[in-house]
Amino acid sequence: MKQETIVVIVGAGPAGIATSACLNQLSIPNIVLEREDCYASLWQKKAYDRLKLHLAKNFCQLPHMPFPLSAPTFVPKDMFVQYLQKYVYQFNVDPLYQRSVESAFHDRIAHKWVITAKNTVLGLVEEYVCEFLVVATGENSEGFIPNVYGLDTFNGLAIHSSDYENGKNFVDKEVLVVGAGNSGMEIAYDLCNCGAQTSIVIRSPVHVLSKELVQLGMHLLKYVPRSFVDKMVLMLSKLLYGDLGGYGIKRPFKGPFLIKQETGRSPVIDVGTVSKIKTRDIHVLTDIKDINGDQIKFTNGKERRFDAIVFATGFRSTVRKWLKDDGGLFNEKGMPKHRSPNHWKGEDGLYCVGFASAGLFGISNDAKNIANDISQIVHGMM
Repeated sequence: MKQETIVVIVGAGPAGIATSACLNQLSIPNIVLEREDCYASLWQKKAYDRLKLHLAKNFCQLPHMPFPLSAPTFVPKDMFVQYLQKYVYQFNVDPLYQRSVESAFHDRIAHKWVITAKNTVLGLVEEYVCEFLVVATGENSEGFIPNVYGLDTFNGLAIHSSDYENGKNFVDKEVLVVGAGNSGMEIAYDLCNCGAQTSIVIRSPVHVLSKELVQLGMHLLKYVPRSFVDKMVLMLSKLLYGDLGGYGIKRPFKGPFLIKQETGRSPVIDVGTVSKIKTRDIHVLTDIKDINGDQIKFTNGKERRFDAIVFATGFRSTVRKWLKDDGGLFNEKGMPKHRSPNHWKGEDGLYCVGFASAGLFGISNDAKNIANDISQIVHGMM
């Protein structure tokens, strides 16, 4: 099967559906290809139960549709999924599901993109030809578990955080969470509340802020220099949490919003984990050295037995597996070569959305920029 259109979007997460919605608003034909059987599969199938949006709703809405006034400031997962459902319906976004893109290359003679995708229901290979290609698979395309010596000998359950739902199955179990980002810290909190004997590996310095401090900082960044915001937020964080060094949580030398700008790494938004760490209900451990059966050795020489490991160690881009011509857009890790705001446009009609390390706010901006750029080019051809 061969099908031609103006734009093909690979990925039907929030990035893909936002871009399709913006293009639909401008009456530009587009096809969305999605490997799973639903849109926003990470949110619908692989997000833990207690998850809420970590930023205030005004920083998380998609283009052309704000959250209702009745929605809480920090929207729960189920309510966000309902918002996406309404969004898809309202803007006539209609992805083709269970299409696993195998390759995409730019035909230099025809000046068009050629995408091959496997229809995993029918077992057929389909071909799509378009003027513009939008990569919307994002930074969180594939869960990443680091190579740990002896992990293959572990007798218990070892899962990625994307497969964690809640702590109900871990009551009275010894559980180790690896990774102290937002997911890791919140999963550790959830496990502890559900009665698991919980430990967390914190390998690197990390800023811990309350959601109110993050909201205040993001608001102030509109009006005052980042350096001032970093100093003020850090001062308030120290007043709120005290010195966490004695509990195994070191602060980075650089400020939280500077780190976010330079690396894309967000500060940890505390949901109650710090108080559990202070009371030793959650134990902080150093990095894993090796694993032997159910015994785990740590770099500080300690050794403990665990029933389960949850790797909250992030995700990786999978762009390099199928995109044959990167249009000067992506580096060897499948991430944009250029930092925001110059990250979203490549050569030969290639774009990316959801790669700015700026969450849903960044997705919204990318989607609008891409749709407007394509619209100007299309209308310039007429």
